[in-house]
Amino acid sequence: MERYSRQIFYYETDKMAIVHNANYLRIFEEARLFFMEQIGIPYTKIEDAGILIPQVEAYVRYHQTLKYGDELCVDVKLTEFNGARMSYAYEIHRGGDDLLIAEGHTSHCFIDETSRIPLNLRKRMPEAYEILKANIE
Repeated sequence: MERYSRQIFYYETDKMAIVHNANYLRIFEEARLFFMEQIGIPYTKIEDAGILIPQVEAYVRYHQTLKYGDELCVDVKLTEFNGARMSYAYEIHRGGDDLLIAEGHTSHCFIDETSRIPLNLRKRMPEAYEILKANIE
């Protein structure tokens, strides 16, 4: 699986000139969307089917810092999936020297866009269910 990568933007830094801790969850989201696109299930396809994927848990452990202009690379893995919930693990590395910057995980569920009631992807989008199931690591 291809790594998600990009440079750090100035607005992501704080007065200490390092990436503000809250931005790591945004980076996780970017990497997750990239992963979904790569496996052939872009979020737009799921949302077009009236399904939302709220985040229900998030964890980040910080090891080092990133600064404006640094390149980041993210390894993302789908670690759990049962049709109703899914979890991802992330490692953020600095480009160039591959230094581990942060790691973490997020968990998500599937809900109907209108009713906001949880649903099982296997029943609503069986093709997406099979693709996600095949990509669990």
